[in-house]
Amino acid sequence: MNFLFVHQNFPGQYRHLAPALIKAGHTCVAIAGPSATGIAGIKLLRCKYQGTSQPIDVHPWAQDLHIKCLRAEAVAAIAIQLRNDGFQPDLIIGHPGWGELLVIKDIFASVPVLHQLEFIYQLSGADFNFDSSLNSAANPESDWQIAAKLRLRRAPQLLALHDLNHAIAPTHWQASTAPSIFADRISVIHEGINTEQIHPNPLAEVRLAKAKLSFRPGDELISFVARNLEPYRGFHVFMRTLPLLQQLRPNCHVIIVGGDSVSYGSAPKNGGTWREALLAELSSELDLSRIHFVGRIPHNVLHKVFQVCACHVYLTYPFVLSWSMLEAMSCGALVVASATPPVQEVIINGKNGLLVDFFDSQALANQIAAVLTEPTAYKHLAQAAREHVQATYDLNNICLPKQLQLVHQLTTKVAS
Repeated sequence: MNFLFVHQNFPGQYRHLAPALIKAGHTCVAIAGPSATGIAGIKLLRCKYQGTSQPIDVHPWAQDLHIKCLRAEAVAAIAIQLRNDGFQPDLIIGHPGWGELLVIKDIFASVPVLHQLEFIYQLSGADFNFDSSLNSAANPESDWQIAAKLRLRRAPQLLALHDLNHAIAPTHWQASTAPSIFADRISVIHEGINTEQIHPNPLAEVRLAKAKLSFRPGDELISFVARNLEPYRGFHVFMRTLPLLQQLRPNCHVIIVGGDSVSYGSAPKNGGTWREALLAELSSELDLSRIHFVGRIPHNVLHKVFQVCACHVYLTYPFVLSWSMLEAMSCGALVVASATPPVQEVIINGKNGLLVDFFDSQALANQIAAVLTEPTAYKHLAQAAREHVQATYDLNNICLPKQLQLVHQLTTKVAS
């Protein structure tokens, strides 16, 4: 069969599914953005987006849709060329989040589309206004203007649910952000964690060359990981935890992994990065020699951090659940996380991890200190965490077979 992937950052969520289809003998073609990495064996066609900076002659509420339409138009041009060249997909698999799938049904009208349901913006009960003090400080717009803009940003997401054939969501909570009328067209299947490769290693070692330090299992090392260090992933809360934590555990070290861009939300109101803003706020209270910002690191090195750390901290708004938390659990790390809905679907406090209120820095510091004080008392939670990931999110035994089964169902339905 022929499969067409459409994802701005291909492979994205399809880094396991696409190679599995190639291995099964199918043909795969991908349409992606200029910076997509691609996958060996899959023809990658890159879009050239024109004029996707914020236009000054478009109403502010419509700027997001305007940019998405430009991306959809770029994808349409490539899809038309594929069609003219004789390529007819049996299934289109893609992510509608950036607009690329807006008009795909107008090019391949009879082809089913399986789209990624990562998150549907919510006017209440999720990330919007979850951290109201930061939102108001960073954004000069009034609450109703922000809500109006968000309401309109939902339109392409809801259009995808209406127009495209089936959606796949990685967690039940993320699936629940879609209106209930679409529930029968949504399958909950995670992208999968390769627990055979991502596993505990008692011999692991993490070296920090500049600091001339090395860490092994048993050391008082705390890890914090986010694609970018920003409030959506609780970076501000974590940083405000460290003065008390350093007092309670004077020998502990912290490795902080992540970039300085903004993936979600807003930049600090006074400019700069959130790392700079938090260090300016707290540097006089911190022993910076025990806090190590390492930026973004290779995936296999990240796993070493998880294998070595005595405690991994994961904080998030009610939003998309990060792969990093599940990978930390698979590595046998003890996770102390925020008691927010996406996390609570995976971690049960006192069973396979520890949960604290997202905003309570003092409680977070005390909980981490307790783990560092009596690590053996919490060891069973780390073991239970890995077992839960193996039983629920394992790539080769659970998630990938379910993804392939869904693909088979969608293509068989059309063929019949």
